[in-house]
Amino acid sequence: MTVTYSSQVANATFFGFHRLLLRWRGSIYKLLYRECLCPLSSRFFLSDYQKRLFEKLSLYCDQYAAQIPVTFVLGFYVTLVVNRWWNQFVNLPWPDRLMLPISSCVKGKDEHGRLLRRTLMRYTNLTALLIFRSVSNAVCKRFPTMDHVVEAGFMTPEERKVFDNIRSPHLKYWIPAVWFCNLAAKARQEGRIEDSIELHMLLKEMNALRAWCLTLFGYNWVSVPLVYTQVVTLAVYTFFFACLIGRQFLDPAQGYPGHDLDLYIPVFTLLQFFFYAGWLKVAEQLINPFGEDDDDFEVNWVIDRGLQVSMLAVDEMHMNLPHMTKDIYWNDSDARPPYTLAAADYCIPSFLGSTTDMGSTYIFYILYYQRGPVLCQRCCSTVSEIRLPESTEGPQWKQCPRPGNH
Repeated sequence: MTVTYSSQVANATFFGFHRLLLRWRGSIYKLLYRECLCPLSSRFFLSDYQKRLFEKLSLYCDQYAAQIPVTFVLGFYVTLVVNRWWNQFVNLPWPDRLMLPISSCVKGKDEHGRLLRRTLMRYTNLTALLIFRSVSNAVCKRFPTMDHVVEAGFMTPEERKVFDNIRSPHLKYWIPAVWFCNLAAKARQEGRIEDSIELHMLLKEMNALRAWCLTLFGYNWVSVPLVYTQVVTLAVYTFFFACLIGRQFLDPAQGYPGHDLDLYIPVFTLLQFFFYAGWLKVAEQLINPFGEDDDDFEVNWVIDRGLQVSMLAVDEMHMNLPHMTKDIYWNDSDARPPYTLAAADYCIPSFLGSTTDMGSTYIFYILYYQRGPVLCQRCCSTVSEIRLPESTEGPQWKQCPRPGNH
């Protein structure tokens, strides 16, 4: 459900961002088209006497609509919601930080060692799954009961019985984390984990993942205060309602100040509502990123990716190393990876400080030790035109023939 468009804005091109305005999924048009279907003019439905009354009401609303502090209230609200949204994303419980030390620290290529690593990793994924079930609508629909969790392979039937026998009125996402720590301690006693430093590292990473889960649970439990959300929503829609009446074009024949032009439709009022209401819709979508909106997190994909990658890392990749060979820069003290023609413009000299070129001219020299082509240290171009006589010995300074590259 996440709308990704990073590849389309990788470069700042002419009309690059304007192409994004034509997209529908996740767009502001999809969120606001219902609100924009509202009556815009009253003159077609009112009598002359009713029009005069409406014009007085319009002048009154236009005079006092500016007193609604919609920009101030809405700006702080959206900032708060966006910060909450990003903090929830950075606290998603990814298993990557645990699968690496498990694969390297839990020894044994026999069946018991393999079972130990896979069980530790399964407990890690089970901990994340249980917290996702409690905060995400999409995950709860996928795993509505613990039977579905067992059927999916995250928990065995025996573990389900132990899980159900633990009586607690609170959310029991932390139970697999306790199993993980106890099993890691048992592996240390059996010698599968060689020293206490490695055990400490595993427990520390599991505690970090548990802290991420608790953070997500806390954000789901403690929302933005309801009174703040109500104030912002009322401010936006009250302001729009006042502007909808107060910004109507009135009859120019009545001589009202500032109403010499009659366009029937208040275009700029609609634009103002479009921006303010769109701002509010952004907050409405981001206030709970674990729902089913277009820009909510793909939590089911996080679960699938975490299980597949982590099991692969601790099982098939355990001590499965490629043969070591000398790299191509083995005897080269100045290793420089090549550039393709498409990336040639990205070859730039090293930055040596802002005062490096003080007092210098636009003529640059290179140090040439031997015959043959050299690389200009200023423009990174091959200078094959520079040749020294065979009798010349020692370093010589030569002028780069391509000063236009600098």
